[in-house]
Amino acid sequence: MQQTIVVKIGSSSLTSDEGGLNRAKIEYFAAELSRLQHAGWNVVLVTSGAVAAGFRQIGYARRPKALHEKQASAAVGQALLMQRYNEAFARHGLTVAQILLTRSDFRSRQRNHNALMTLQELISRGVIPIINENDTVAVDELKFSENDTLSALVANLLKAQKLVILTDTDGLYTDDPRKNSGARRIERVEEISEDIYRIAGGSGSSVGTGGMRSKIEAARIATSCGVPVFIGRASEPDDLLHAVRGEGKGTYFDTSAHTLSTKKQWIGFHSDPQGKVKVDAGAERALVDGGKSLLPAGVTEVDGDFHPGDVVEVTDADGRTLGRGVVNYASWQLKAVAGLSTEEVRKRVDVPRIEVVHRDEWIVFAGR
Repeated sequence: MQQTIVVKIGSSSLTSDEGGLNRAKIEYFAAELSRLQHAGWNVVLVTSGAVAAGFRQIGYARRPKALHEKQASAAVGQALLMQRYNEAFARHGLTVAQILLTRSDFRSRQRNHNALMTLQELISRGVIPIINENDTVAVDELKFSENDTLSALVANLLKAQKLVILTDTDGLYTDDPRKNSGARRIERVEEISEDIYRIAGGSGSSVGTGGMRSKIEAARIATSCGVPVFIGRASEPDDLLHAVRGEGKGTYFDTSAHTLSTKKQWIGFHSDPQGKVKVDAGAERALVDGGKSLLPAGVTEVDGDFHPGDVVEVTDADGRTLGRGVVNYASWQLKAVAGLSTEEVRKRVDVPRIEVVHRDEWIVFAGR
């Protein structure tokens, strides 16, 4: 059976320093991806580059910052980007398709399903889907912030066998190799811990390079759903093939998790939680380690206004998020029975299921 691989390429890998598309780079990546496709993989490409490709074409002297200017640049640049990809892949006998997504396409379970059906049909026809964020219409609350996140969500949706995130650096280092000659590349990460995030950098840190933190977060999302990840560089012929085979210039992120159903992916990564439920230590162990459902007896606090069927976050005694699940109680009902035994709950409220969150509609976040 053919396996699916999702490859993400960032703007800096496709454009020149001055803005505009670098034809040689696009030709290189098209050749690498075509080689994978012809070798038997189902290739899905998540690309950035629309704004960078379009802002000079539209007449801006430098990359714009205002939302409407970036959206206008993306409207021009997306057409140029797809034109270049279409020409480049056609030289290898392959057809490509454009798919533009926003957060709302994942938040809606129906639209999420529709996107999956479209992708699967394209893949079955030997077409390479090229996915980008719909920058022309997306506003801040609907944006992915980074296409790294988009690539992880797409990989999870397709239950891909691997996610490859290509960047200008050859993986994750113990320190910034530009400043510390003794920095060592981390070849393999078995668990994305707080130390890994610290190394990747972020707010108040000077360690991170090349937006590495967003790539680590994408790796966390993907590995949580059972998709292994490679983060690294491809610049020479067959580099991408080597990356897929485990011999790439970068860092590999392993996973012991099983692939998640589309429903559980939606609960964990796309839904909008309507409230929070704090639980005691016993309930935490049952949920996280025991694979059990959450009962009212383990609930200590309830926050928010929610109804049966809504998604809620579940936190530990210190307020740290353990995961998300579909709640079977209205918030007022749960407040009335928090901490009570099942027998007492049945006397006080009428609910279709006694479990606050059933284990079949619950997802534990990575690291918990």
